[in-house]
Amino acid sequence: MKLIPVAVALLALSVPALALPILCNARDYGAKGDGRTNDVAAIQAAIDDCAKKGGGAVTLSGGVFLSSPIVLKSNITLNVEEGSELLGSPNHKDYAEITEFRARGRQALVSAKDAENLRIVGGGVIDGNGSSWWDEARNVKRAGDMGNEFTRPRGVVFDHCKHIVMENVTIRNSAMWQVVPYYSEDIVIRNVKVLAPSNSPNTDAIDPFSSKNVLIDHVYTDVGDDDIAIKSGMPGSEGGDEPSRDITITDCIFAHGHGLSIGSEIAGGVQNVHAERIEFRETDNGIRIKSNRDRGGDIGNFSFNDIKMDGVKTAILITEYYPKIPDSDEILPVSRLTPHFHDIHIENVKAINSKSAGTIVGLPESPILNLTLFNVQISAQTGMTIRNAAIRTKGFIVKPQSGIPVSIGANVKGEVK
Repeated sequence: MKLIPVAVALLALSVPALALPILCNARDYGAKGDGRTNDVAAIQAAIDDCAKKGGGAVTLSGGVFLSSPIVLKSNITLNVEEGSELLGSPNHKDYAEITEFRARGRQALVSAKDAENLRIVGGGVIDGNGSSWWDEARNVKRAGDMGNEFTRPRGVVFDHCKHIVMENVTIRNSAMWQVVPYYSEDIVIRNVKVLAPSNSPNTDAIDPFSSKNVLIDHVYTDVGDDDIAIKSGMPGSEGGDEPSRDITITDCIFAHGHGLSIGSEIAGGVQNVHAERIEFRETDNGIRIKSNRDRGGDIGNFSFNDIKMDGVKTAILITEYYPKIPDSDEILPVSRLTPHFHDIHIENVKAINSKSAGTIVGLPESPILNLTLFNVQISAQTGMTIRNAAIRTKGFIVKPQSGIPVSIGANVKGEVK
């Protein structure tokens, strides 16, 4: 079985090349770039002026541009030149409280809404200046939950946008999630670094949320939470959530963080995810698909190929119980939010120095269907647990330091060998 990547060759072509007849240097609008003066008015004036003229490139060159939140418009390229930096204001009051993603939030440092033909390029840095927010979050219970009264700004948010390119930039130190396409489409994120300290709370690198036709290519992440987290709908959702679908992730390196996650907030479902040639270095997880009875949907058609892991705590975690997996099962009625995991293909994986080979546990009322593990080799301190799943394996080898390689629980169909 081999899932076909989602039109990778065509995806980049689907994002129109942007003619740039207008060049708007933020310094010409009064920006100082001295790292002390808040340049938001000048930067926003440059964006607005370029947009009125039909679109163009807004350039930040030769300095540190301290700024409150800025809003991009259609046909705008934000060109943060190499050696330059857009630095988020340290003043928490500069980030307005808003409704974002159907929940309480704060305005992101860089955002766009209902816009198209957007580019963020240039070789420079967008720094969310999030350390003071992290200090507060560490003292708030479940600070990362959407809807929490304690709110933080995200880094870069595309809200109902299309035709987006992020290329050759570094995003770092956002107060919360760092790059979020929300209900957006035709997105290319290529040759990008996303960074935050390994102990920074909820600093997910890239979170496609109810978005489609996404290419994430040659991205390096080193963060404090999910390196990638694909989402589509909140726990207890009342409905109306769009799925995330047609997402391709290629040639990436994840150094620290919680791994490549699908979920857990996926009430709208997720379909057609292809990940290939990914390297995990000391992440908490490698491949992770997670949901629960209050946040599920149609979740499947995934392939993970040519994966390397070193020092990953849990190599493979696929669970319809999140966050805690019980020792035994209780069958409950299937509801609208019951997750249905299916058609997951994992091939050519080599993991060394893991703590746990992994866990694959579905719900008794909704077992994981058509899961394949081909040429998967994991060396770990402990083995793998499997239950409530229909699984096929070939060349599947688990080498634990202690205990049995694979523990087979209830309701497992297929031969594990």
